[in-house]
Amino acid sequence: MKIAIFGAGGVGGYYGALLARAGHEVTFIARGAHLRAIREKGLQVKSVFGDFLVSPAKALEHPADVGPVDLVIVATKTYHIEEAANALPPLLHPETVILPLQNGVDAAERIGAVVGMEHLVGGATWLSAAIESPGVIGQYSQ
Repeated sequence: MKIAIFGAGGVGGYYGALLARAGHEVTFIARGAHLRAIREKGLQVKSVFGDFLVSPAKALEHPADVGPVDLVIVATKTYHIEEAANALPPLLHPETVILPLQNGVDAAERIGAVVGMEHLVGGATWLSAAIESPGVIGQYSQ
């Protein structure tokens, strides 16, 4: 499966790394030092379930450079939903599924208003994870 992780911080980075480790073609959409570190060294996960490294890891800054994918996990901060939604169209084909994983109850509706509700599935996660340093995700919850 071809997957884009839009927001490769704690939550997106962790789930994206798990999907990449399972053999899926994952592209992390990130920026700044975190983006550079993922490109250069891969994405390291320090987890209560065991540490691992995804290397090489594909990381890009602009969704338009990724192309259409089967699944987009949107894991940006809630206050970036509209910005993220407006950047999603280049990632979509008619069957693309978008899974938002943000705080708040209206993320799917806000994204769907921009790209069409037919792409959306509701999502929730109970995960404690954060960027510990560029290219390193800490996952702390059981």
